[in-house]
Amino acid sequence: MTERQEATPGTLLVIGSGLKEYREYLVGPMSRRARASGLELLLVNNLRPTWQREYFDEIVVADVFDTATMNATVREIAARRNIVGLLCWDEPLVLDAGLLAAELGVPGLSERGVRGVRDKDRTRTVLTAAGLRQPGFALTTDLAEARAAAARIGYPVVLKPRAMGASIGVVFAADEGELDAAFDTALSASRVDPGPYRASVIVEEYAGGPEISVDGAVHRGEYLPLFLARKYSSDEPYFEEVGHIVDAADPLLADPALLAVLADAHRALGVEDGITHTELRLTPRGPLIIEVNGRLGGDLIPLLGRIATGIEPGEVLFDVAVGRRPRTAPSRAAVAGIRFGCPEQDCRLEELTLPKPGDAPGLLHAAPMAPTGTVLRLPPGGYLARHSFVVCEADSLAACEQRLAAAAELVETRVSEVGPADPQAPFAMPAGLLDVDR
Repeated sequence: MTERQEATPGTLLVIGSGLKEYREYLVGPMSRRARASGLELLLVNNLRPTWQREYFDEIVVADVFDTATMNATVREIAARRNIVGLLCWDEPLVLDAGLLAAELGVPGLSERGVRGVRDKDRTRTVLTAAGLRQPGFALTTDLAEARAAAARIGYPVVLKPRAMGASIGVVFAADEGELDAAFDTALSASRVDPGPYRASVIVEEYAGGPEISVDGAVHRGEYLPLFLARKYSSDEPYFEEVGHIVDAADPLLADPALLAVLADAHRALGVEDGITHTELRLTPRGPLIIEVNGRLGGDLIPLLGRIATGIEPGEVLFDVAVGRRPRTAPSRAAVAGIRFGCPEQDCRLEELTLPKPGDAPGLLHAAPMAPTGTVLRLPPGGYLARHSFVVCEADSLAACEQRLAAAAELVETRVSEVGPADPQAPFAMPAGLLDVDR
């Protein structure tokens, strides 16, 4: 570091901003905390800034999805600024961002940690070697390998891309008659990944039981749970997430077996500093880790956590990124949930009418997730075919479920028919996940 860099204010570097609806509630508190700490925020983003201008001291536009371009951009910034932290919450960018943090010598997941959480095959291998129970699994790149793996593991099995998120391309196969189509679906989705894990599929033993996720912070190797979400998914063979509920008083947050599994897994993976989103199944034999992600949870789960617990995830993000131990004690006790609006069949969204707070008990927020004119396709022709969401608060899980159902009933849509999906068309990321230039 040069003398000029040491004399300049420290800078927290953020890679990728994401959609305003999904990220502004994090960026705002993070920006305020940075300014109170005398630090500047710099964003590297793939699109020209719009809403982000209010929160960042500098914004650099670059193709963050091209590794060479992003690396060169970050190194140029590091040559002229005093980088004290780096964070990223965009799944496809987590690996490159984590490796850059290690290169710059700032707090991060660590090189071993980021590779362990980004690569589902490596996650399974490391956790199994550490003695943590994992389903039988195999990494495959062609149908013959997948057939052999499934026969060896035993049906039913789940097939998933090696490094995707949001349950995209995850398929259940009850027997060998369902395997070929399931493999094609998972492989097609895996080809979207521009990184080293594309075009490969994990075949693994199916684990039954309720699904949960836990968002946690890791500070100098110490795992600190933040909030726990109960997950609501669509029926098999696909595992699309249709809702989540966070209860600040969830008894699982004090379950010693669950907490031990989480801490042991992060230690085994080598995660040093960062935020993670761990998905688990509550099986008859105990909690089983499905995957560990090197970022905060999606689907506005951190917002639900803030509503339910009072923990400010944007502040936790900032603290961990600059090497501070975050405050993780809840300041309130409530229940908050989200329900996504999805069509019953493929369609074109022509009109959408949403309820407002006050129209239904406990309704805090409702928002569109797709503009009118969007074609919404269900798996395997498409994923995350969501037109809207509602967020509600209550004082119990059962009451929250009831309020979400009542609020969702007030969402009105007008749709038109569309033809069948082209089975030969390449997989495309759902429109609702893309940060659009507007």
